[in-house]
Amino acid sequence: MSRTVVAMGGGGFSMEPDNQLLDDHVLGLARSARGRERPRVCFLATASGDSPGYIANFYAAFARRAEASHLALFMRTEDDIENFLLDQDLIYVGGGNTENMLAIWRVHGVDRALRRAWEEGIVLTGLSAGSLCWFETGTTDSFGTGLAALSRGLGFIPGSHSPHYDGEATRRPRYHQLVAEGALPAGYAADDGAALVFDGPDLVEVVTSRPDARAYRVERAPDGAARESVLPTRYLG
Repeated sequence: MSRTVVAMGGGGFSMEPDNQLLDDHVLGLARSARGRERPRVCFLATASGDSPGYIANFYAAFARRAEASHLALFMRTEDDIENFLLDQDLIYVGGGNTENMLAIWRVHGVDRALRRAWEEGIVLTGLSAGSLCWFETGTTDSFGTGLAALSRGLGFIPGSHSPHYDGEATRRPRYHQLVAEGALPAGYAADDGAALVFDGPDLVEVVTSRPDARAYRVERAPDGAARESVLPTRYLG
């Protein structure tokens, strides 16, 4: 059974409302993995404080082509979160404050439910915070004082991650600095419009919604500097 995570550096309905390539791709993966032509898709907007506008945009993007739902935690309505999430084909995590999101998930047991969902073949995806959370660690702006190392991600994928790699001027140099210093382990960076597709801990491919979007492997070289390697990509357009 595949254990699929699609980590979008940036993109999807909230960043590219007129470009459905990445969202279409994850829906296709969910159809293939779970066998339903109209997949069940659940949105987690925890990182944005369950923003009503964000949730409304999700329904506008998905309600016509999937059985769409969302999991609210600030005004919680689901008693059995694990069963609710295990009934999905695709779980889509939005952007926002990653550290706050992970802390809230752990209070409500969402972290454990997501691990079980991953192990049972439910496709997991997201952008920004929803991309970073699946890794052990990475770069986050959760603390509001520039980019820092994420304290503890879910760890489904080993190593570190930097989303929005080309979208913000400080992302690349700060990630290089933290990897070079040993504050972060080696990992993967993704531009806006690029998505890293994993099966378990293994990178399967990189897909993009923009012809020039890229993804990278970033490691600490023997001389102590960060070394960046461009990964092969497949443009979905």
